[in-house]
Amino acid sequence: MIILFDLDGTLIDSTDAITSTFLYAFSTHSFDFKGSLEDIKKQIGYPLDIMFENLGVSKSVVWDFVDSYKMRYKDISVAQTTLLENAFEAVNLASKFAKLGVVTTKTRIYSTPILDNFDIGKHFEVIIGREDVENPKPHEEPILKALHSLNYDKNKNEAFMIGDTKLDLISAKNASINSIGLLCGYSNEEELSKYTNIIKKDSLEAVKYLASL
Repeated sequence: MIILFDLDGTLIDSTDAITSTFLYAFSTHSFDFKGSLEDIKKQIGYPLDIMFENLGVSKSVVWDFVDSYKMRYKDISVAQTTLLENAFEAVNLASKFAKLGVVTTKTRIYSTPILDNFDIGKHFEVIIGREDVENPKPHEEPILKALHSLNYDKNKNEAFMIGDTKLDLISAKNASINSIGLLCGYSNEEELSKYTNIIKKDSLEAVKYLASL
């Protein structure tokens, strides 16, 4: 079996790091952000440039905001990120019966230190980040790239994408693999149920379900 995990809202909680760094970027560029922290949270899962655009930043200057974001996030990401409840146990259990990968819109320079800090990075054979693809989730490219790295054979392997937003589930559908939606992140059951028929409380519940198959 192959199990692919999303990061934010699935295994880790970096909400505070992300929202505070968005506010820092807005302040750095004297951008009058009229929204709330909830508006920022609703964008988590999308690439940074899309997030900033959706929050009102002009396309012509969006990469300046992204650069400011990255400079600060690099310094605080590990310290201000926590592992979600049961995520450590979930990854350890999954590693006993499946090949594991991460598919995220974070770049690897952030993802790898965070995973290593929680001593679970060693369990992942592949980490596909934003820099590895032209088309991020919900496009199928990140998942297909991860599956290719894991020598996926659809006739021999079952593959599952575990994630907390519709982006993860749509990406899985586009890549023709199974998906499990989680309620521990940035979406809700009503939204997730539009894209998958398997919804679990958190990553450990999802992995236990897969172990029982």
